[in-house]
Amino acid sequence: MNEWTPIRTEQSVPALGTLPVEARPEDLPAAYRPGAFLFTSPAGVLLAEGERAVLTSPVEAAGALGADEIVVGAIPFDPAAPSRLVIPEVVRRSGPLPAAARQAPGVSAHWLAQHTDADAYRTGVRRALELMESGALSKVVLARRLDLVAAEPVDVLDLVRALAARDPRGHTFAADLGDRTLLGTSPELLIRRTGSVVSSNPLAGSRPRAEDPVLDGRNATALLSSAKDRREHAVVVTAVADALAPYCKQLTVPSEPELLPTRSMWHLSTQVTGVLADPDTPVLELATALHPTPAVCGTPTAAARRVIGELEPFDRGFYTGVVGWSDARGDGEWVVTIRCGEVRGATLRLFAGAGLVLGSDPEAELAETGAKLRTLLGALGVEESA
Repeated sequence: MNEWTPIRTEQSVPALGTLPVEARPEDLPAAYRPGAFLFTSPAGVLLAEGERAVLTSPVEAAGALGADEIVVGAIPFDPAAPSRLVIPEVVRRSGPLPAAARQAPGVSAHWLAQHTDADAYRTGVRRALELMESGALSKVVLARRLDLVAAEPVDVLDLVRALAARDPRGHTFAADLGDRTLLGTSPELLIRRTGSVVSSNPLAGSRPRAEDPVLDGRNATALLSSAKDRREHAVVVTAVADALAPYCKQLTVPSEPELLPTRSMWHLSTQVTGVLADPDTPVLELATALHPTPAVCGTPTAAARRVIGELEPFDRGFYTGVVGWSDARGDGEWVVTIRCGEVRGATLRLFAGAGLVLGSDPEAELAETGAKLRTLLGALGVEESA
């Protein structure tokens, strides 16, 4: 890993832009309606409604904002594919949701069927390991889908409320894609810019949470001491730091990862912070420089992307892309689009992936994707069929 100049940074989370505070935090998820954009994070809650303009690329968006405007939306996994970015008509924001755990509201749906590609996933993992043994690449992230089919259109509002309530300090999002709604709760901050200060929170390496506190602690300890997971994590942190280094006059990269708990998973986590050399560098430029990280693609990036295209039996679309907001000053917050799904009528398509390195086991990686799917399945009150 390269050498970076260490700095001291404040640990408090900056405010979400400078728009007037108009609502209590818990009011905005309740006010969300399909077609709007909702984004919650430890920095605050943002609800954007209406479409003043719809844009298809981050470059186009960066040059289209008026002085008091913001852009919200999603960028796909493939940076060459069209984005879905909106300059909204109305924006409301508040401080962060209360940290205290709350009972999530129920999601009313009569589920008729589940469709999974678990067998294809096992086959893909075995093939990826063969390619790694031949030296074609050192890491690749393979994903799978789980489709839930309901008797009636899925209630997006209920699901968004449930996700926000289950993880009030996470990054819950809902973005209109035109013909479907992208929603989820991501644990991974790709980039936040507040003035000249930037931060990123790469995650790689994970274990499922357990209801038994003793087993849960063992899972956390096993993850923190796992040489395989720490190697995988180091690859991602190095890539993030290398991508940010040309933009920063100071960069802090901790030498050891920490444990980040979510409701369903333990993650290895590193907080990377920096000070921009050019304070006018916009957050969208930083996001496109970072995306995709090895945490969702692999390394080398080009080789991993080719393997993903060959082995995954579906187009990722906006899964493992980025979702968030930015303003005309260049400030903003973008997270990696994971722990997510897409609602289209009566179908809810869920996605989950796992990072593969030499030594990975197909059954263990499948189990990891199952644990990650529980972020949304738990909000629905259902379990994946065997």
